[in-house]
Amino acid sequence: MITRLFSAAFVALTLISCSYGKTSKHDFKDGCVAEVYKEASGDKLWIYRFDPPHKGEAAKPAVVFFFGGGWNGGTVSQFEQHARYLASRGVVSFVADYRVKSRQNTQPDACVADGKSAIRWVRKNSARLGIDPSRIAAGGGSAGGHVAAATGICDGLDDPADKDPNISSRANALLLFNPVYDNGPKGYGHSRVTKWFPAISPAHNLSKDDPPTIVFLGSSDSLIPVPTAEKFDADLKALGIQSELWVYDGQPHGFFNESKNQQAFLDTVRKMDSFLQSIHWVKGPVDEKTLTSLLKTKPKQR
Repeated sequence: MITRLFSAAFVALTLISCSYGKTSKHDFKDGCVAEVYKEASGDKLWIYRFDPPHKGEAAKPAVVFFFGGGWNGGTVSQFEQHARYLASRGVVSFVADYRVKSRQNTQPDACVADGKSAIRWVRKNSARLGIDPSRIAAGGGSAGGHVAAATGICDGLDDPADKDPNISSRANALLLFNPVYDNGPKGYGHSRVTKWFPAISPAHNLSKDDPPTIVFLGSSDSLIPVPTAEKFDADLKALGIQSELWVYDGQPHGFFNESKNQQAFLDTVRKMDSFLQSIHWVKGPVDEKTLTSLLKTKPKQR
């Protein structure tokens, strides 16, 4: 009887452990190169690269996007359109998978650690990929915006298993879409990050060496109050950091996704492009032809 009970318990524990570790390689079809940037929690974590059509000789800027999903889930394809668009503008663009609770039973600190690993991996491989290691941006939405912001602002929280820890994991610019960047007692998700607070909260770790930042937020966002974004913007500017905040009237959380608001999607991408022009990462006007070609639902002809 004891043996049978032990066997049953072992099987149950095995099934529980096997219920996690479910990240699989995504098929982005054309124009994408996939590589594994790390292995953690029994999973391979993939990063997907969209290259500019003409690489040239000069090293190019890069961006790594992180999907949203409350640190619980999400899909690596969320920022595919953004990545493909910026590739057309000469930016080597990535979307990165990272561990989440629903797939690996991890906590927010693992999300941040993976984000930092992804930036470090891009910087480590910059020569091979034709990237300028001093111009690597992080972008993301919601919890992915938190991951991105943490790579540019928060010290520590790196994965101790990372190889080459002397290679910086810090992003050089931030492209943030309704980011949950205040994780204080009155901010988002505080009860889930108390173990790592305040180190894990970008709003509580601002300093003069932080990167230029652009933030998009809806005025009716139920997770991030406008005053939180306004304070973040003001605090960055007080430190001498270039900061842009764009608040969209009446828009909810996630409004920037094309599936929710096509016009807002187009406008935020245009403003993202202009921001990158302002820091001299891209040149010339917005590529309207490429931008509209990436729409999943084509606008009606007038």
